Amino acid sequence: MIARRTLLAAAASSLAARPGWASWSPRRIVTIVVPYPAGGATDVFARIVAREIAPELGQNVVVENAPGASGAVGTRRVARAEPDGHTLVLSTNQTHATNISLLRDGGGYDPVRDFTMLGGLADLQHLLVVRKDLPVRTVAEFLALGKAATPKLTCASTGIGSASHLTMELFRAKTGIDLVHVPYRGAAPLLQDLVGGRVDLAFATVPTVLGQVQAGELRALAVASPSPSPQVPDAPILSREGVAGVDADAWIAIFGPAGLPGEIRDRYAGLIRAALARPEVAAAAAAQGMLLNWREPESFGRFQQADIQRWADIIRAANVSTE
Repeated sequence: MIARRTLLAAAASSLAARPGWASWSPRRIVTIVVPYPAGGATDVFARIVAREIAPELGQNVVVENAPGASGAVGTRRVARAEPDGHTLVLSTNQTHATNISLLRDGGGYDPVRDFTMLGGLADLQHLLVVRKDLPVRTVAEFLALGKAATPKLTCASTGIGSASHLTMELFRAKTGIDLVHVPYRGAAPLLQDLVGGRVDLAFATVPTVLGQVQAGELRALAVASPSPSPQVPDAPILSREGVAGVDADAWIAIFGPAGLPGEIRDRYAGLIRAALARPEVAAAAAAQGMLLNWREPESFGRFQQADIQRWADIIRAANVSTE
């Protein structure tokens, strides 16, 4: 997580280096498309961003939910929008890293060529959680049970090709434990069956399971991340428990259509960078189970392309298909 002082220093440095970044202003309402249903962590975060940048832009900034096809419906819409700064998309590693390897024709857009990167915003860590009556309390106990279990343990996900599914595939590849994949249509039915004991475990983002973990309805064994979870501090880092190579943070970033002028890109990057430095924004993000992690357009663009290749390799090795 980037400290507020660091973010503010970066904002001041960028302002000095780009004296023209603040000259552009939108001519009408700005729309941030969220390619997921209302009420989820991504949607909530988009509304926080919209609220914070609207006063500086001098225009209303509205959030429009356009779910469907693993986020491809809303994302494709922004790919085809005019590059005039009035239509943006708040997206995830699903829409901008894995769909290209999972969906027919990549969902109808190219996650790099068809967009202008404005910046990386936040990360969502995955927790390894188990039903509360599974007889394990540590990763070592879980690994032993997973290798010996008959029948095999069942692992829920939020759908074939979802981040939770791909994290499970990465875990299986690194441990050799053959879990039975049980895909659900979203987080709500997954949680219902996991809390109800009808499936054994899941790799789920912190926002998805935080309430159930805190209430003792699920047990968090580890975090599949290079960093501890601020919201679930008792969960050890998976790599420190003998399972290396399963760092699987999901991420949120913001894009405009391809061809967005540099002046507009820099304007948004500066405003969002400054917004993320505000304590109230950090607190709101933490309440959603997110780790703020501002990354500049150029550096995040390089990270995105590496992430596309990383997950493409995992998808190919596990023979994952959504068709």
